[in-house]
Amino acid sequence: MGRARASDGIRRTIAQYCQLCDDGRFDEWIALFTADARFHVMGRTTMGRADIKAFMEVGQREELRGRHATFEPLIDLAEDGNTARVWTDFVFVDKGGTITTIGRYHDEMARGTDGRWRYVLHEIVFLGGTPELAQPTPA
Repeated sequence: MGRARASDGIRRTIAQYCQLCDDGRFDEWIALFTADARFHVMGRTTMGRADIKAFMEVGQREELRGRHATFEPLIDLAEDGNTARVWTDFVFVDKGGTITTIGRYHDEMARGTDGRWRYVLHEIVFLGGTPELAQPTPA
């Protein structure tokens, strides 16, 4: 798989992450994570698909949903073409149109045998914070 095609696949996963979460489609959303993925936010790590899904269903209840908007990700594709580190700035807008969250996703992703890119580690770092598990943005 070429670098451009890999980058397109990673961008697609990021877009699906946002849209499926915003729509409350958590059965589809959780398929974007590896079986042993880690999800880290606000000092808390949740591991494995079942626990990550349960955590997100509570955190993104219908009344709390809005829209995630992401910016162009910085993608560092490994030599083997099957893993990547990815940094993506985002904002979250509530149903009233107010920006309530600004931050950066610090991700480790892997391409499965089916060609689909999935999160191995997804760390959400809010504006002003620093990553606790993932790599900081490269210079």
